[in-house]
Amino acid sequence: MYRYILIILFAALALSACTGASNAVPTPTPDPFILQGQAVFNARCATCHALVPDTIIIGPSLYGVATRAETRVQGLTAEEYILMSILRPGDYVVEGFNNVMITNFAKEITGEEMDALVAFLLTMK
Repeated sequence: MYRYILIILFAALALSACTGASNAVPTPTPDPFILQGQAVFNARCATCHALVPDTIIIGPSLYGVATRAETRVQGLTAEEYILMSILRPGDYVVEGFNNVMITNFAKEITGEEMDALVAFLLTMK
């Protein structure tokens, strides 16, 4: 009888050790497409644009650009606004800044890189 009690106790302890709740928060796996866009940004855009608030290099900070882009131009989605402001920067100059962004950027990167860059910028809320 004592032997059966020990077996049941051992089994209960083993099961409770296996089902213990973990407080660890899993780290999300970065989206490779977003990482590609971040690489494009770092290579092509970071020399003029910061991603932290209130930091001006040459152009405006892009901190929160996805949120601002939602309402910046009536009739354009955030994605459309970001894309158009890259393709036709002279049409979307932010007040207080000069129109100095290159206008042939789309010819210098691939369509996939452009899509990845826009996707990355859409994460900047």
